[in-house]
Amino acid sequence: MPIYTRTGDQGQTSVIGGRVYKDDERVEAYGTIDELNSFVGQATSLASTAIFDDLREQLLQIMQELFDCGSDLAYVKLSESKYKVTPELGERLEAWIDRYESENPPLERFILPGGTPLASALHICRTVCRRAERRAITLSRKTEVNQDVVKYLNRLSDYFFAVARTANKRLQVPDVEYVRSGKVFGEKS
Repeated sequence: MPIYTRTGDQGQTSVIGGRVYKDDERVEAYGTIDELNSFVGQATSLASTAIFDDLREQLLQIMQELFDCGSDLAYVKLSESKYKVTPELGERLEAWIDRYESENPPLERFILPGGTPLASALHICRTVCRRAERRAITLSRKTEVNQDVVKYLNRLSDYFFAVARTANKRLQVPDVEYVRSGKVFGEKS
């Protein structure tokens, strides 16, 4: 069986419950999530040493959940009973973030994407995740969507920021600080 169907040759694609143009906000949202998933796959391949076993396992789980996010956004009609993304996924991400942040050095200045190849890849994941979140919000302003997907993407970008810093820390490479800034983070008074 060939992988091509020719059904999209006129600029439309199938979603759950109908067909839309390939530049539809729905396709743009789940397509950006698909792009993010590819970058997460790349980051996973860079987390190949034993010191990143925990991270690699989480990234593989996140890749599954990103497919769930795309699936939930592919519904033309609201179908809460079939949604796969739940509030618990975001809560679990918060626990992971807290764990990694406890391992990271205190953050005093803005940081630039960089350091190790793995940290750089995770920063790409973070920025593509933010774009996916924006696309999901655009879609949600026009139609009903699973809001847990939007929340998950928001928390996931925070996760990528935290683990990018951890990747640098574990390999003893400092974060790249933005030098034109004073100390902007620290203890709240």
